[in-house]
Amino acid sequence: MQKPKIKEQAILVHIESKASEKESLSEFYNLATSAGADVIQTISSTRKLPDPKYFIGSGKAEEVQKAIQTTQADLVLVNHTLTPSQERNLETLLKCRVLDRTGLILDIFAQRARTFEGKLQVELAQLQHLASRLIRGWTHLERQKGGIGLRGPGETQLETDRRLIRNRIKHIGKQLEKVRIQRAQGRRSRQRSALATVSLVGYTNAGKSTLFNCLTGAGSFVANQLFATLDTTLRRIKLTPTEPLILADTVGFIKNIPHTLIQAFRSTLEEAVYATLLLHVIDASSPEREEQINEVEKVLKEIDAHATPLIRIYNKIDLVQIRPHIIRDPLSQKIKEVWLSANTGEGIEFLQETLVETLRNGKVCRIVCLPTSEAKLHAYLHERNAVQHECINTAGQWEMTIELSKDEFARLFEE
Repeated sequence: MQKPKIKEQAILVHIESKASEKESLSEFYNLATSAGADVIQTISSTRKLPDPKYFIGSGKAEEVQKAIQTTQADLVLVNHTLTPSQERNLETLLKCRVLDRTGLILDIFAQRARTFEGKLQVELAQLQHLASRLIRGWTHLERQKGGIGLRGPGETQLETDRRLIRNRIKHIGKQLEKVRIQRAQGRRSRQRSALATVSLVGYTNAGKSTLFNCLTGAGSFVANQLFATLDTTLRRIKLTPTEPLILADTVGFIKNIPHTLIQAFRSTLEEAVYATLLLHVIDASSPEREEQINEVEKVLKEIDAHATPLIRIYNKIDLVQIRPHIIRDPLSQKIKEVWLSANTGEGIEFLQETLVETLRNGKVCRIVCLPTSEAKLHAYLHERNAVQHECINTAGQWEMTIELSKDEFARLFEE
């Protein structure tokens, strides 16, 4: 029988500083519990400026030190981004492992990664983060020289570690480039078949995977925790017999997401960049809803996906007692918001109607006549479910009413 995993006891440290961006303590608590920590104490304070040595100040550092001695905590989690020297100074003083916000997010990603690509992306981000924090921790082998069997080129252990990390980063980069090429090939294949791709994006724990399962019945992992989904999942669905599309569930975003993670997950995030339509899933019950919307839009801009058409999906309306509905732009009359609950299924029909209406806006409906010599094209149009009506005209040709995307219609009939 496998023993249950013992949770690490952690102390959370949260400092409000005018010089740093305000972080949510409740969100940080959720990050800590999502990583598997047992939070036994929270220490908060306010500073005008971060302390250059400890970030939290020497007095607050001593308070944390006493709390560790009292609680026998294993770990100190700081709700800010620490410099390598600040992290090192705190660990020296506290005689305890110290992890900042970035390190904690990286640890959660490492736990959640399931696919080969996801694991590579997380390892790359971890190595990039570690490379900036590598310290001389091998004083007993500071200089590899002198003594039988110890003579060498004189490379320090620190330099050896850095070289190994650089080599590993380079190797992972090559592997991820192969994955990126494979993804690009898959996208080109979908574009040739004129399949629309709809990507779910949004803040972590907004309910993207629940909505994905509701629309596809895929059974993707769902949990009430941050970053429950890390690996992009693609499913083909049919909203109507003639409206197939690809739905993509992507990794969630978070405030001040580490830049190394954005870079490492660029190939995954490209599903949002090249999507036909983005569905921005929003937790309607969150008190920090507007801040979360701004953070997601900021990341979309950073990855060059801000120009892609987007509809906001306000999820979890069952928690705020709001009826499902849609909101249209007063000028264009295009749907810009859908309010629903993926958990109960309320309002899902509004989303399905929205997708059909929005994706049809980019299509054309035409009557074409094909001679019997174009049997291959005739069969292809039926395979694409593009034929709305068909008959044989007086000239013995197929007279067909077809509906296709503008690009595909131009490719088939206007070349």
